[in-house]
This record gives sequence, C-alpha cells and structure tokens, in this order.
Amino acid sequence: MYLRGANSTDTDAALNLWRIAEATESVTDTADDIRRMSARESVAFILAIVDDTVVGSIIATFDGWPGNMYRLATHPDYRRKGIARAVVGESEKVFTGWGVRRITALVEKDHPWAVQFWQSAG
Repeated sequence: MYLRGANSTDTDAALNLWRIAEATESVTDTADDIRRMSARESVAFILAIVDDTVVGSIIATFDGWPGNMYRLATHPDYRRKGIARAVVGESEKVFTGWGVRRITALVEKDHPWAVQFWQSAG
C-alpha cells in the first residue's frame, strides 16, 4: 500500500470507493465537485492505493479555524489492515504543515465500523 494525493483522473475511482464502502451519498458526490474541491489550496485529498486500486480515502480541509476530515473510507475487503489509520496519519501531517491546532471529523453515526474506528483512534 502507498499513499498519494488524488488527481483529476481519480474522481471515478473515489466515487466508486465511497459506494463500495457504503458512505452516505452526498449532493457533492460528483466528478465536477471532486475536481473543484481538489483544486483548492487548503484541501488535501489523500488516497491509499494497493495494486493500482484505490482502497482508502480521506479529505482534509482547513478554513483557518479547525481542520476538518471528511470521506474517510476504506474498501470493505481492506478494512482492519491499517489503511484508515495511515490516511488519517497523513492528514495529520498535512494539518501540522498548515498550522492546524484543532481537528474535527465528520463521522457517520449509523455506520458502527466508522464510530468504532474513531473511538479506537482516540
């Protein structure tokens, strides 16, 4: 597995990951919205890749107040292998570089695996 920033060719793979990972669908789950979001300077869209397949994602943003984490998703076949922790850790490095002092995460309470992950992550 390796981590890298998303690029404009990753939109379909990210959307597919979010569907497979059962992320709650959003009105911004479109290729155009992802490209627009990814182009912003205060956004880090990080992907985890295994064998040329996107298996994890996170979006880290900073608006000058708190840092925010969105769309932490891991392909179900790759859960419990450290992928979520790796992309969160990479986001934390980005936040440090931006001078972020407080981080919030959008967690889907109806997904027990998501709540469990964040509780274990502290």
